[in-house]
Amino acid sequence: MTADTTLDAKGLNCPLPILRAKKAIKDVPSGGTLEVLATDPGSVADFEAFCRATGHGLVESGEEGGVYRFLIKNNS
Repeated sequence: MTADTTLDAKGLNCPLPILRAKKAIKDVPSGGTLEVLATDPGSVADFEAFCRATGHGLVESGEEGGVYRFLIKNNS
């Protein structure tokens, strides 16, 4: 699935990927998706918690070559 917007948070450590995603998702239309790319292993649990807390949907998540990819649906 392709995203409406991509946020490159590679090289950033917690809590920066979440903070940047929180800001970036405001610019994604309702029902649209934000792709986040991160290298912090802690981001897996962070984005699961972020989606639970905000009501946004975690559509996809995975890891390839040390890069974690999250596809978040804007449910606002």
